[in-house]
Amino acid sequence: MASILANVAQAAHSAAAAMLSAAQIEAGDPIPQKPVKEEDPEHSITLDLSGKNIILGVPGAFTPPCSSQVPQYIADYEKFKEKGVKNIYVVAVNDAFVVKAWKEKLAPQGTGVRFIADDKGEFTSGVGLLFDASGLLGSPRSKRYVIVAQDGKVDLIAVEEQPANITSTAANVVIAQL
Repeated sequence: MASILANVAQAAHSAAAAMLSAAQIEAGDPIPQKPVKEEDPEHSITLDLSGKNIILGVPGAFTPPCSSQVPQYIADYEKFKEKGVKNIYVVAVNDAFVVKAWKEKLAPQGTGVRFIADDKGEFTSGVGLLFDASGLLGSPRSKRYVIVAQDGKVDLIAVEEQPANITSTAANVVIAQL
């Protein structure tokens, strides 16, 4: 009986994640302004997408693939700036406390890369990149993606086929396309 209930709960969770997510955003589409959090867990902001910006979506703070991917964006921050990038946002469907602790772990000396908590998954759902990660991470999470945005519209988007892969969303690959 318990396994039946667990299977029903899993199916409901998957269906809910699918319903929450809009169609995947594409080149030319405007990026929806949805509330996210940066430093203050009690204060929502929207991303400043004027100019050229990078949005890096990751499945989860502190996960091994994400913790190996983001340091290269931190290390290459100045290279991105030289290419005209105003902001690099790392967006995770985690709470603001976790995201802030992750930033402090990855960049103890500080960084210009901005770590964003999409604690309710509203931003990630709005760009159509939420998926059911409940089997490993316990809840819907972000697919691994990168969006190059110009004045609030998608200029380029890359989404990894498998969330653990870091190929088209690697910092060096993105820099080469700017």
